[in-house]
Amino acid sequence: MKLPMLSAQDKLAEIRRLYFSATRDTIDRDLTKALDLLKSMASEEERERATVYMEGLAQMRADWNRGRHGKKPAPERKHERKKKG
Repeated sequence: MKLPMLSAQDKLAEIRRLYFSATRDTIDRDLTKALDLLKSMASEEERERATVYMEGLAQMRADWNRGRHGKKPAPERKHERKKKG
């Protein structure tokens, strides 16, 4: 994805906007865009300022995906041994 040349402030503002406007239907797309913006930040200091929004987006995705798919069933065992006796 080609991103226009944005300042660090513009990138942070866009991540913040994505955080506040995310919905259950847009969370995957919003998080992908936010990650692209985060990766394009030049310094660790800039990325640290976006941490709270990134963690929030990740938590929203986890919560909404859990609700979307319900509780995951336990994995099936392929080779279950029968007890002798």
